[in-house]
Amino acid sequence: MKVKRIVANINTKDISAAKCFYQDVLGLNLIMDHGWIRTYGLNEEMSIQISIASQGGSETNTPDLSIEVDDVDAALEGMKRAEFSIEYGPVDEPWGVRRFYVRDPFGKLISILAHEH
Repeated sequence: MKVKRIVANINTKDISAAKCFYQDVLGLNLIMDHGWIRTYGLNEEMSIQISIASQGGSETNTPDLSIEVDDVDAALEGMKRAEFSIEYGPVDEPWGVRRFYVRDPFGKLISILAHEH
């Protein structure tokens, strides 16, 4: 047996609120819509990971989701333009990532990050 996919599920009564954050700003595609559930993603192979943490690093709160992007500063500007609340950063962390924390429309703390090269 092997794990093929891990899907994060966020409970809400207003699933349409996800579009601006996850599709418009982060560029994910709507890949499934059954009315009661919408799934955003990309048709690319990605790493399967689940992290268990006592804090978020640098003494921050543990984020609900971590989303790796290719350009943190572009993601930050998109979040600011869409008026999402930036709660931490942007910062270059000592373990080699540049990141910021933002609240999604459902109040989830999201770490947006890129590995430094």
